[in-house]
Amino acid sequence: MLYAAVARGAFRRYSTYRAATLAGTFTNTVFGVILASTFLALWQARPGLAGYDQSQAVTYIWVSQALLVTVAVWGGGFQDDIQERFRSGDIAVDLYRPVDFQGWWLATDLGRAAFQALVRGTVPLLFGALVFRVRMPEHPLTWLVFLLSVLLALLVSFGIRFLVSLTGFWLHDSEGIRSVMLVTSMFFSGMLLPIALFPGWLGTIGQALPWASLIKVPTDVFLERSTGLALVGALGFQLGWAAVLLAAGRGAQWLATRKVVVQGG
Repeated sequence: MLYAAVARGAFRRYSTYRAATLAGTFTNTVFGVILASTFLALWQARPGLAGYDQSQAVTYIWVSQALLVTVAVWGGGFQDDIQERFRSGDIAVDLYRPVDFQGWWLATDLGRAAFQALVRGTVPLLFGALVFRVRMPEHPLTWLVFLLSVLLALLVSFGIRFLVSLTGFWLHDSEGIRSVMLVTSMFFSGMLLPIALFPGWLGTIGQALPWASLIKVPTDVFLERSTGLALVGALGFQLGWAAVLLAAGRGAQWLATRKVVVQGG
């Protein structure tokens, strides 16, 4: 019940920033139009590129735009809060709370993601479906599997961001690591270009890294490119990375909190 209350509080908190949410939704939609138009031109010149037809390629863009903020491909969310608490010294107070540190921030991120999915997730996708020829799932069950895949993508994203945030216990400022992770996430998640278009060994590595769970896997589920055993394998891939990253975060948290140096405050 405590973690559910934390998630609800995060949902309400993000819902208060209506102007910022509307501006972000508009930005997502505009970039969606630009990227979808670019993909249309590319797939007209190269039909069937990477196994996607033209409508699938356009749909890929709109689904990725819907997931961009929901699963925090660019980072942010609780990371900003933790970084500020490192600067103020309030991180020491967090560690004295009678609640698990990792669980608290995971609940916060789930509440944030739920709100972003309702607004910055659905609006760009609906706009894309109205303006462009997109491929929607043919089977109703696909929607449920897609939502499960998005949840697993969020857990993977949280695991990565939590580990990056914990570097602040040693560095006192994780901004440099966050910048590196931002570029890595944008590239290897498939946000800019489907990983299937990566050449040779780069594509093989890209599909094995955890960032593929953020955009590539949920989008392929939505497009029904992953079915049967391939679908089970895709979800298992996400679940495996989520478990590994959350466990790594737990271990890093134990190491970090053995000796806490408070900066400021």
